[in-house]
Amino acid sequence: MKISRKSPLTGKVTEMDLDITSEQINNYGRGALIQDAFPNLSPSEREFVKTGYTQEDWDKIFPPGEED
Repeated sequence: MKISRKSPLTGKVTEMDLDITSEQINNYGRGALIQDAFPNLSPSEREFVKTGYTQEDWDKIFPPGEED
């Protein structure tokens, strides 16, 4: 299923084709925890569904290799 979200970081609308069903979306909309509603998605894909942030956005916010 194709899901479109707007990035809070860039304002860019991105579309992802995710392996999810309408039933899963309805369960999430009814309050199921995202990891329970979409157990087959990666953490990055769940973040996209929840917030609109892409992996590229997270890499800009927290560049790989930059640790405290």
